Amino acid sequence: MNGDPGDFAFLPLGGTGEIGMNLNLYRYGGKWLAVDCGIGFGGAENPEVEVMMPDPGFIAERRDKLVGLVITHAHEDHIGAVAWLWPQLRCPVFATPFAAAVLRRKLAEAQLLSQVKLTVVPPGGAFDLPPFGLRFLHVSHSIPEAQSLAITTPAGIVLHTGDWKLDPEPLVGPPSDEAGFAALGEQGVLAMVCDSTNAMVEGHSGSEAEVRRSLSALIRGLRGRVAVTCFASNVARVESLALAARDAGRHVALVGRSLRNLDAAARACGYLTDLPPFLTEDDIDSVVDDRLLILITGSQGEARAALARVAMDTHPRVVLGEGDTVIFSSRVIPGNERAIGTVQDNLVRRGVTLMTDVDHLVHVSGHPARDELRRLYRLVKPRYAVPVHGERRHLAAHADLARDAGAIPVLVEDGDVLSLAPGRPEVIDSAPVGRLVVDGARLVPFTGEVLNARRRMLYNGVVLGSVVVDEAGRLRGAPKVTAPGLFDADDPETARVVAEFGAALAELPQAVRRDDATLDEAARAALRRALGRRLGKRPLVDLHLLRLGAA
Repeated sequence: MNGDPGDFAFLPLGGTGEIGMNLNLYRYGGKWLAVDCGIGFGGAENPEVEVMMPDPGFIAERRDKLVGLVITHAHEDHIGAVAWLWPQLRCPVFATPFAAAVLRRKLAEAQLLSQVKLTVVPPGGAFDLPPFGLRFLHVSHSIPEAQSLAITTPAGIVLHTGDWKLDPEPLVGPPSDEAGFAALGEQGVLAMVCDSTNAMVEGHSGSEAEVRRSLSALIRGLRGRVAVTCFASNVARVESLALAARDAGRHVALVGRSLRNLDAAARACGYLTDLPPFLTEDDIDSVVDDRLLILITGSQGEARAALARVAMDTHPRVVLGEGDTVIFSSRVIPGNERAIGTVQDNLVRRGVTLMTDVDHLVHVSGHPARDELRRLYRLVKPRYAVPVHGERRHLAAHADLARDAGAIPVLVEDGDVLSLAPGRPEVIDSAPVGRLVVDGARLVPFTGEVLNARRRMLYNGVVLGSVVVDEAGRLRGAPKVTAPGLFDADDPETARVVAEFGAALAELPQAVRRDDATLDEAARAALRRALGRRLGKRPLVDLHLLRLGAA
């Protein structure tokens, strides 16, 4: 699948037809370029999974043709998989100073920092990875130094927008480079590969400056402890909260690892430098409640995040209760509704007052609503539109808008090889795609045996049978059956299953009971039958067979 030397193609391995796990590939002249490499979360539909990422197997097999990986910004769904997947890619990485600072910490934790060639490109900078000419264009987003990427080849120019919005007052960094987009449009843009997250939302996404003013007014009127949870990467929001706390006479304490890392990376890159150092968790009890604002991780209801532990009263340092307020200064990522609701319920049980974006202006999206999309299409004037970064309904809504804006939309999903040139864009091939899941310190396939077995245990339970036989194949005592999550230890049903299982074993021919492999298979089948009749379920069955030797 190397293609014709003049064939310019786009291939998403993650992030198209879904939100998160962005991994995009471009091909020209037999060479490949990767853009972004991010993670996603399991959500309520995949409770056995916490963190997952796209399977890079397709491009890993072609890594000798991979000229580099370009990071558009430092959000986890664009950068979070680099340290996990780079050992399969082994290519140079390019990022702005802030994204590079975030990435260095991740690579250091994975003991890869000395191996990865990481090149820092200034915002708005240009660089070449032949046959691709590349230039960053600054865009506003909910993180510093977000960039769109203009990709130039002899076959034409593609604008890969990354995540963006048109914020007239972004607070941290300059507004989106509309003049640069207009100049690119005058050059002639073959295709725009564009963010679809809010393609179903009419109007404008709103300005970060509006949130800053609202938060300041809200926090000034509160009493007791105030805790605010937001996306840790939103430096402008963290700055707004610190300024609101100062206006209200409060000191700010950071609670949660990702916030501490964000603070360090931001200050190293020249952000938040006008603010005094934040307090730590250990300082909280030294500040009176009415003078304290806690910035805390866990806006998406993550079970192991600090806010979930506070809500369960299991956090070692932070306690919230009657008279305190928690502000969710973030949006709900689809799939996290149940987890967030659980945390909020637990907080309310403790007497905490909640404020969210449903009832207060405490958050605006970092992605463009439809008016902003229309504006960008007027500036860039692409011939073709390729919606990405969204589920199918978002992509379809974006395609309709692009058509109205004068572009020809082309819908693709993960694994589609889209030929951009020569000729009219069309899907010409497909590449294998999949998901890898973080399981402790390793990666396992989402559809592999490890997780398949875990799903069966999760939904149907696991049963362990223990059987003791002698060399002649005679049963020594009654078998034992352990079924955690299916039977209580004193459940009379357990005795009935054991009796039926033992009877089935006793009826096996002597020859079967003399051979370990044959007995193991027959005993498993007998236990499954006994369980099926009693439970109407198909749990995962394992057998412990002990063969006694001659005395």
